[in-house]
Amino acid sequence: MHGHRVPPIPPRAAEGRLALSRPELVAWGERFGAGLRAPVVVALSGDLGAGKTTLAQAICRGLGVVDDVTSPTYAIVHEYARANGDVVHHLDLYRLEHAHELANIGWDAIVGEPGIVLVEWPERAGQHLPADAVRIDLEHLPGDPERRLLLAG
Repeated sequence: MHGHRVPPIPPRAAEGRLALSRPELVAWGERFGAGLRAPVVVALSGDLGAGKTTLAQAICRGLGVVDDVTSPTYAIVHEYARANGDVVHHLDLYRLEHAHELANIGWDAIVGEPGIVLVEWPERAGQHLPADAVRIDLEHLPGDPERRLLLAG
């Protein structure tokens, strides 16, 4: 993936950390998605329940995805059509035990296309994750279960 264009990270996030409520996370994701340009791989990391799928849904709305976006935990890969006809790939690698299993889901073809790819649990891809992937980490905010800490780089 070369030459992708990524919307600027809000100033507070550029400093490293941005504490967001769920509605703020959704609004941030929609703005972020609206500014994404292919080709790009966005790696969404975080513990269970940290908000990865919520953020992926918001990014897809910002990208103009017209379908309902659901977690691809069991299917591993979902494809969504954008209003302009382009496709967004949404992957959840949680169920993969080894990076070599990526071949079974068509990983090379998906990340090799000039599109937008959202990857939950990207650490399961190991060295197969493109070096230029945009990394977004989500954490539970200690002491406030309703807020998430977003780390974008």
